[in-house]
Amino acid sequence: MTMPTSPRLPRTALRRGLLGTAFAALALVAVSGAALAQGAVRATHGDWQVRCDTPPGSRSEQCALVQNVAAEDRPNVALTVIALKTADGRARLLRVLAPLGVLLPSGLGLKIDSADVGRAGFVRCLPSGCVAEVVMDDNLLAQLSGGQTATFIIFQTPEEGIGVPVSLNGFRPGFDALP
Repeated sequence: MTMPTSPRLPRTALRRGLLGTAFAALALVAVSGAALAQGAVRATHGDWQVRCDTPPGSRSEQCALVQNVAAEDRPNVALTVIALKTADGRARLLRVLAPLGVLLPSGLGLKIDSADVGRAGFVRCLPSGCVAEVVMDDNLLAQLSGGQTATFIIFQTPEEGIGVPVSLNGFRPGFDALP
């Protein structure tokens, strides 16, 4: 699947998200793939789980809405999708852990149902994969809450996009349940 060039998600939103989340976001980036995905399941909302864990060096527990999915035609291509509210309550983040080997300059594409939302850049790679992150503004939160399926597109070559569908069943009640 190839995806037409789409508008990038605003860089300023990405910068605000990274700067505004301070320690909590940095700690969660470090644990987003492994520890948070394995944190204690506190609730299930449709196809999403609320998972909680205490990041290293933190005194308080951080909870996130998590879904792990694999591409239908390529079970070795899996994503971890994480939605969270920062500890300071100032930002809502959507973070996706993609497998190693993705083409970083192409970023991560997103479609919700049939609407092209745009692309987000990868912010760092860890031993468990590469992380893309955006601040969820009211518009993106509404699209995710009202949609049926989010398709995240990763690229292994500039011409080859792999769409990984993620069910949005239970997203809004799960996100609203986050502390």
